[in-house]
Amino acid sequence: MGFVSAQKQGTQNLLNLDRAKYHFGFLLGFNQMNFAIKPLSNLSQFDSLLSVESKSQLGFNIGIVSNLKLAKYWDLRFIPTLSFGERDLTYAIQFQNTDYIGHTTKKVESIFIDFPIHVKLKSARIGDNTRAYVIAGGKISIDMASQSKQKEDNPEDIKVKLYRDDYLLEAGVGFDFYMEFFKLSAEVKMSYGFKDQLVHESNMYASSIERLNSKIFQFSLTFEGGKY
Repeated sequence: MGFVSAQKQGTQNLLNLDRAKYHFGFLLGFNQMNFAIKPLSNLSQFDSLLSVESKSQLGFNIGIVSNLKLAKYWDLRFIPTLSFGERDLTYAIQFQNTDYIGHTTKKVESIFIDFPIHVKLKSARIGDNTRAYVIAGGKISIDMASQSKQKEDNPEDIKVKLYRDDYLLEAGVGFDFYMEFFKLSAEVKMSYGFKDQLVHESNMYASSIERLNSKIFQFSLTFEGGKY
């Protein structure tokens, strides 16, 4: 009986963190930035262009967590974040009068300052020190590496340019783990931009695309609170 009683009397860490009206922390994460790409339905006007595809690359994020308690299981979160990433646009081009297909890649590098606001719905504690949760919200992103207003100095080095500002919807799931001295959270999240980011210029690389929207996957760890 003593063993059974000991099992029931687990230690719940950081109870005062759950009761606090607000608390803070920081975020470290990885991202895969990509595009939802809509090429022109008819690429035949570009004599040798066969297709346009987007490929994601690995990047990383750092941010500051601000959490406001709305109700027992509801939080409002503001996490300004600095995000570094890259996306590649690959153009398949068939050489004239041959069967050879070459590929040209245009790298699109971004350094985003993100301003996301999320509503967090969390479960009751699972066991003593774990919660599951879902988040939903949106964010404004400002691309500090945008070249939307830059003029081409070298016609041989044409760049695919993006507008500086983007607006995205976000949704994700995660788990909170209450440690002795802090709360660790592991989260996966998807972001979908609803603004066409492409600067439509009169070159094959831009003119062959009808729309270009951001699509970002992120895995992050947050460290929140302290010794309560």
